[in-house]
Amino acid sequence: MKKQKFYKVLKDNGDCCTSGNGAWNLPTKNEDGTWAPGAWMPKIKGKLMPCENGYHICRRQDLIYWLDETIFEVEYRGVIVEDDEKCVVREARLLCKIETWDEKTARLFAADCAEKVLPIFEADYPDDNRPRLAIQAARDYANEKIESAAWSAAESAAGSAAWSAAESAAGSAARSAARSAARSAAESAAVSAAWSAAGSAARAAAREWQTDLLFKYLEEK
Repeated sequence: MKKQKFYKVLKDNGDCCTSGNGAWNLPTKNEDGTWAPGAWMPKIKGKLMPCENGYHICRRQDLIYWLDETIFEVEYRGVIVEDDEKCVVREARLLCKIETWDEKTARLFAADCAEKVLPIFEADYPDDNRPRLAIQAARDYANEKIESAAWSAAESAAGSAAWSAAESAAGSAARSAARSAARSAAESAAVSAAWSAAGSAARAAAREWQTDLLFKYLEEK
């Protein structure tokens, strides 16, 4: 049986992104391209509790919820407590950096995710092409086909479209849904208002699709 892999999302310097305190011990890359794991993090004492006590790590299906600057493969030892969108462990260390996740990959991934739900937005706003143009601009910028000024203009227009839709369709719920697939990709936020209106089954199916797409990017050599 294939061993399950676990992941940790951090800032480039090892600092935590959305929760937790302090920095993790980073792995180092050897001259031959292999990785030397980072030192084991200090052992957590007390009862393991999600969001309260323990090191949080991701399974494959969790990673989509936590994307940020850097993804590391991580290993743990001892007890593991599984929660809906994460796991909690007492001891962990970083094994290697997932080098296929970078700014370009994040932009392309977010553009794909946004395009997937774009028909929902366009069904309600058929004459508003700002999100579609922003998605294309995001891809062009990621592939170095346009300059940052052109991308910023498209991003701004798409953001305006998203907030207008949010205010007219779903108010604060839509705004809270406007976090992008890659956390900083406004092209995904551009269709978040329409996304928030989808049912739970549709969202679950979309998350599965996003996860498969994400790992397709991550596993590319």
